[in-house]
Amino acid sequence: MSNETNEQQHSRTEFKGFQFGRCKATVVTTEDGKRHIELDCQSKKDRDEAAAVLEEESLLRVNPKVVLDDTPPAGPPAGPPEEPVTES
Repeated sequence: MSNETNEQQHSRTEFKGFQFGRCKATVVTTEDGKRHIELDCQSKKDRDEAAAVLEEESLLRVNPKVVLDDTPPAGPPAGPPEEPVTES
């Protein structure tokens, strides 16, 4: 049985890339285990705008009700597919 806490297990979760404005953000792990965010932007203007937002102020919140793009929409499951109409 492992002695790790949920927080320790969660800290090893791998992040996928995400979009930040008109930039694609990726979380990169270095050889020494440190992580940082890299942004690939479509233009210098987009890069400068992203940098300005990050330098001015960043707020990190916990919201368990946040909807992530890769989460399937909540709701009743779809019914069975309709039978194709065939002529006899």
